Amino acid sequence: MQPTNMLYIISDQHNYRLMGCSGHPVVQTPNLDRLAARGTRFNNAYTNCPICVPVRASLATGRYVHQAGYWDNGHPYDGRIPSWHLRLRDQGFQATSIGKLHFKGHDTDHGFSQEVEPLNVVDGVGDLLGCIREDTPFRAKRSGISDAGPGDSTYLQYDQRNADNAVKWLKEHANDEKPWATFLSFVCPHPPYISPQDCFDLYDPETLPMPPQWQQTDWPNHPAIDYFRRFFTFDPQFPEAMVRQMNAAYYGVVTYLDRQVGRVLDSLDELGLAENTRVIYTSDHGEHLGGRGIYGKFTMYEESAGIPMLAAGPDVPVGKVVDTPVSLIDSFPTILEAVGAHLKDEDGNLPGQSLWEIANADDYDRTVLSEYHAVGTKHAAYMLRNRQYKYVYYVNERPQLFDLQQDPDECQDLADSDDNQHVLEYFEHELRSILDPEGVDAQCKASQSALIESHGGQEAVLNRGAFDNSPVPGEAPAFRKHGSNH
Repeated sequence: MQPTNMLYIISDQHNYRLMGCSGHPVVQTPNLDRLAARGTRFNNAYTNCPICVPVRASLATGRYVHQAGYWDNGHPYDGRIPSWHLRLRDQGFQATSIGKLHFKGHDTDHGFSQEVEPLNVVDGVGDLLGCIREDTPFRAKRSGISDAGPGDSTYLQYDQRNADNAVKWLKEHANDEKPWATFLSFVCPHPPYISPQDCFDLYDPETLPMPPQWQQTDWPNHPAIDYFRRFFTFDPQFPEAMVRQMNAAYYGVVTYLDRQVGRVLDSLDELGLAENTRVIYTSDHGEHLGGRGIYGKFTMYEESAGIPMLAAGPDVPVGKVVDTPVSLIDSFPTILEAVGAHLKDEDGNLPGQSLWEIANADDYDRTVLSEYHAVGTKHAAYMLRNRQYKYVYYVNERPQLFDLQQDPDECQDLADSDDNQHVLEYFEHELRSILDPEGVDAQCKASQSALIESHGGQEAVLNRGAFDNSPVPGEAPAFRKHGSNH
C-alpha cells in the first residue's frame, strides 16, 4: 500500500442507520453518502465501549477497555499507554487533532504533534460520579428529551469552528511532502437535542420512522435494561409527540453534521488532496432515540453499540459494502499503514486489524468485542458479535442472544430457547478465552473505588455533582446534584 495522507473524521453519538448510504429512507446525509459511494462502507462496525471517554482511549491505544484500564468517563486517556498518534510523531509524521478528544487535557502530552481547540474532560477528571457503582444517585435526564427542538447550542457553534479549523489546516498543509494524519473530531450529533431551524424544518416529526421497541408495551424485559431506564428516569414513556420532536431534532443535527463534513471534503477536492488522502468517517458510539425506552447510548443494542464506518481514497474499493465485523480498535493499525508508519514490537499483541486489508478481502467471519463498566450499571456487560449473532454477557444477570441476520432490529431474544443453549455455550467460551468477565468487573470496580478515594471519598464526589454534557473550550461546566437512588 502506497503511503498517503490520512484524514480520520469522527463524530459523537451518530446512530449508524441514520445515513442515506445505510438505506435510511428519510435522513439527508448527501456528503457522507458521496464518501461511501467513492469508497467502502463497513456494514457491521462497532464501538468497543458505548460511552465517550473509554472508547476514545481504546481508539487511541488500539487496546480493549479491560486491557487499557480507562474504564469510564472518570478515567480519561492520559498518555500512559502509547497511542497511534505518538507512534506517528515519534516517526516524524505530523499527527494533528482538531476538535473533541475527551482526553485528560490539563497540559497532558497525549502524543499529538498539535491539538487545535481540543475539548477534553472537565478539570482533567471528568465524570467521577459515574465511578460510584453501588447506591449511586439516579440521574434525571427527562428534560433533555422534553426540551428537544430547534435552536442553537454551543455544540453546533463548536462544530462549525471545527470545520473552519480543518479547512484552514488543510490549506496550510496542502503541499507537505511527507504524509500526515489528521484526527478531526466533531461533537455532534451528541445531545443537547437542539437542531438549527433550517435543518429541523427538513423533517416532519409525524412521518419519521420510529426506533425499534420505542413504545412501552414493547420494551424488552431485562434487568439491566430496566435499570438503565430507571437510572436515567426514562420510565414512564414520554408522550409520542415528544419522542417524535426529539427524533426530528436529532435528524436535524445529523444533517448539520453532514454539512460540516461536506465542507471539509470539498476543501480536500479543491486543494487537489483527494487523490492522495485516505478518509475514514466513523463515530464513537450510537444513539437509542427512544428505542427500548432509552435515550443516549450505554447498551449493546445496535442503535447504541453499532457505529457508521466509511472509508475512501487510494486503494480502497469503490462502492463496496463489507459485512466482516470491525470495531474502533482497528483504527490503530489502519492509520499507521495509511501513512507508511510502522508498528513497534510492543504493538505486536494489539487485537485490531487493518481496515484496508479487510476492505480488500472477501467477507469472512470475525468476532468483535465491546464492553461497558460505566454509569447506569451495577455490573459489567460484554458483547461479542460475529456475522450472524450478537451475544451479550451480563455479570450477575442472564445473557442475551440475537440472530442479526434474521432479526436485525433485535426484537427476539433467543437466550431463553433450549435450541440455542449450544450457541450460548460457544459464545461464553469465546468470551472467557478473551477475558475473565467477573475478574475484569472486580478489577474495574477496584480502580473506580481507588479513584473516588483519591478525590476525597464518596461524599466529596457526591457533593461535586455531575454535568450532562462536557463543555466546549471556554465554556463552564454546569454541575448539578441528582436525585437519590430509588
